[in-house]
Amino acid sequence: MAERKIGVAMDFSPSSKKALRWAIDNLVRRGDTLVLLHVRHHGREEGKNVLWSRTGSPLVPLEELMEPPVRQRYDVPYDAEVFDMLNAAARQKEMRVVVKMYWGDPREKVCDAVEELQIESLVMGSRGLGQIQRILLGSVTNYVLSNASCPVTVVKSK
Repeated sequence: MAERKIGVAMDFSPSSKKALRWAIDNLVRRGDTLVLLHVRHHGREEGKNVLWSRTGSPLVPLEELMEPPVRQRYDVPYDAEVFDMLNAAARQKEMRVVVKMYWGDPREKVCDAVEELQIESLVMGSRGLGQIQRILLGSVTNYVLSNASCPVTVVKSK
């Protein structure tokens, strides 16, 4: 069977962690590549933000991301729960885990990543906003569901 690329939109919130757990338990299989997509809002304009603003960072293997200087370089927060989950899954399922960082609007960047990386299936969490909040705030989930070029699974937080 050919290797598949499974994407998980990860902002380290409880709902995105739940989506990651769901993807590992229900979707990822031996030999797949799990791609964590992490989007940072444009903040202070640093060199890497400008350098990678269009294409995102290089794909960073999980092994490298375990090292603090690498996490700092890519501005990835350390979350023991997420890294433990990824390390265990990588060993048990013999899968590859990589992280791709983007800077900008999460709605557009997640859809861009699906195209660019040829992700076959995307999993993302839902914060469980009410209808009024979704209308006022805009929903990353709704946008991605409407615009991504692959199947999208939304894992509800409740």
